[in-house]
Formats: sequence, structure tokens, C-alpha cells
Amino acid sequence: MSDALLDRIAAANDLQELDSVRVALLGKSGEITAKLKSLGSMEPETRASEAPKIHALREQVTAAIGDRKAALEAADLERKLATEKIDLSLPAPESVSGTVHPVSQVMDELAEIFADLGFSVAEGPEIETQWYNFTALNMPENHPARAMQDTFYLEPRTPDEEPYVLRTHTSPVQIRAGKDRGAPTYLIAPGRVYRSDSDATHTPMFHQVEGFVIDKGITLGHLKWTLETFLKAFFERDDVVLRMRPSYFPFTEPSAEVDVGWSMEKGRRVVGGQEGWMEVLGSGMVHPRVIANCGLDPDEWQGFAFGCGIDRLAMLKYGMDDLRAFFDGDIRWLKHYGFGALDVPTLSGGVSA
Repeated sequence: MSDALLDRIAAANDLQELDSVRVALLGKSGEITAKLKSLGSMEPETRASEAPKIHALREQVTAAIGDRKAALEAADLERKLATEKIDLSLPAPESVSGTVHPVSQVMDELAEIFADLGFSVAEGPEIETQWYNFTALNMPENHPARAMQDTFYLEPRTPDEEPYVLRTHTSPVQIRAGKDRGAPTYLIAPGRVYRSDSDATHTPMFHQVEGFVIDKGITLGHLKWTLETFLKAFFERDDVVLRMRPSYFPFTEPSAEVDVGWSMEKGRRVVGGQEGWMEVLGSGMVHPRVIANCGLDPDEWQGFAFGCGIDRLAMLKYGMDDLRAFFDGDIRWLKHYGFGALDVPTLSGGVSA
């Protein structure tokens, strides 16, 4: 009996035919279903001997149907892969053509500019330990940045495990790079970061770039020159003026907020000139404790670091007013502010080409 049923299943040539066999065998009025229903009218001795056989047959048929379905689906996929082709050389219709997101474009611009200055690009995990995200960066246990209202903490997998966090900055990459690469090190670390904040200029997820240099004889003058060179190249203006104000960051000492001059052009505030000042990034000389946490001798090596929001740089350069629109996925916004696939940034052709 079972061999005949298995032959019927194996003979199904497509999914529709297989489903018909399934209904005929296992449906409400199916053959095997009828056998199961007949158990109630059997004598106890007969039921005790027949029930295991009928249940075993049902399991055997169910497994056979599953295997045949998987085989038919695989064969159908192979047929589609062999017969359905797309000519990738044809241009996409205007209605479905995509654009490069401004954040991706700015990341490419940053990589191009800093590559010319001898920097490499480094990456790190977005789910971090508290040691890399806070402790190694000289943030004590009671530091405000560790507060629950500022940081996204993950549920620990075990009761004695310290909770991981969604990284609040890309600064942990400098610790990992220092431990892995040693010194000298010149790198930028762009990527996604997370903080519990949301308004027109803040989102729970945003993009940040961290600059990090470790070498011998590094001074604040090297930092200022690097930032001036970067901002002039990025905004493509020679009249970009910097102002560095004393500040405090736990991972740098001394620390400085960096402002750039702005001016009004066609009713819009643009970077360049000196009609006013706006803050664009934070910076400073790497704290000796941070250098030591990288596995290096702070008496031998010095360095500087800086960080700024990539989304904010895009807003300043390309005239966007609301950060939340970056993540809305509005096709109209993307068509207006997006870049073509061939708009590759180059220093010779202009980083915003």
C-alpha cells in the first residue's frame, strides 16, 4: 500500500499536481485521513495494532510530499535561471533609475580627500563592548554618555554578562586599529552610530567619521593643518576659515571645538567667508591613557583625533534643512538630492562632480 502511494507522489510533475495528490491523501476526505477516522470504530485490540501502522504511513507520506515539493521547487528555479535572462547592458528606464544617496556620496568624497593625505579607511563593529565604546576612551563609569537616555543598551545573553551597546561614535575603531596596526597610524573611520535622540537635526541612527593619527612628534599644528586642508577640499573653497575653541572630550587633551566661517549667498548660509561662525567638528590631541589602551607607549607616540557628522557635512554642502529626510526613503527627495552612478569624486575633477 505505501509503495503505491509513494509512487503517486513521485509521479507528480509539478507543484499543482503534487498538491492534488496531497489533498487526495491527507485532506479532510483523503484516503489516509479516512483510515485515521476509522480507528474510532475498531475493536480495542485491532486499533492497538492498526493505529501505529496508519500513523507511520501518514508520516511517511508527509515526508515524501515535502521531499517532492523541494525537488520540484529546485527544478523550477533551475529552469527559471536557465531561461529567464536580463540584458544588463540595456539602460534602465528613467522611471526606475536609482541615485547615489548623499551620505554615500559624501563618504566617497571623504575617502578621496583623506587618501590623498595618506590616510586609510578603517571599519569596526556597530555592536560594541562597553570597554571599547567607553572605558578605553577614558570615559569613567559615571560619565553622562553612559546614561540609558543617551545610549542604546542590548539585553545581556546571560545574567553575568555586561550588556553590549550600539556604538555611540566611531571612536572605538581607533582603539581597535591601534591595537591591531600599531604605530604609526593614519586613518579615518566612517560609519553608522546610534544615540537616543530625534529632532530636525538629530536622528537615533546617523553617520560619523573619525580621524585618527598616531606618530612621533605630532603636534596641534598638524591637526589644524589637516583640518584646514580637509575642509577646503571638501567644500571646494579657498576662503574657508577655521577657529579652534578650547573644549573638553575625555579621549583628547587638549581638546578643541572647530568652527568654520560662513557667509550668505542667494539667501542661504554657506561655508566660506567670515560673516559668522558655526561649529562643524570636535578635535584634540589623543589622551595618553587612550594611547596606552591602544597598546602603545604615550611617552614615545603622540597623536590627534577629530570627529564630525557625515550627515551634517552633507547638509552644509548641499543645502539640506532637515536631517530626518535623509532616512525617509522619499523618492522625490532622492531624485532631487541624489547623485548619478558615474559622479565619482576625484580631486582633479572636483570631489562633488
